[in-house]
Amino acid sequence: MNEAEAREQLTNEGFQNISVFQDSPNKFYPDHVHMALTAHIILEGEMTLDWGEEKRTYKKGDRFDIEKNDIHNAVMGPEGCTYMIGSK
Repeated sequence: MNEAEAREQLTNEGFQNISVFQDSPNKFYPDHVHMALTAHIILEGEMTLDWGEEKRTYKKGDRFDIEKNDIHNAVMGPEGCTYMIGSK
C-alpha cells in the first residue's frame, strides 16, 4: 500500500488529522496514550508496539488501531519507520 492508498483508506473510514511521520532507527516512545482512536499504517520499515500484555512488530503494509487512552509504547526498527496516523 502506498501513501495515497493509505490516506484514501483512512479518509473513507472517517479518520481525520491524517499525517505521515518518519522516525529514525530504534527511536523509542515511552508509555503514552492517544486522545482519540488512532489508525496507524506502516509505509516503510517496522515498528514494535507493546501494550503491556501484548507485543507485536508491524511491517510495511500492516495496520493497527489503538483505542483512546490505551497505554502503549513503541520502538522503531533498525532501519527506522515511516508511518501514517489518522484519528477519530
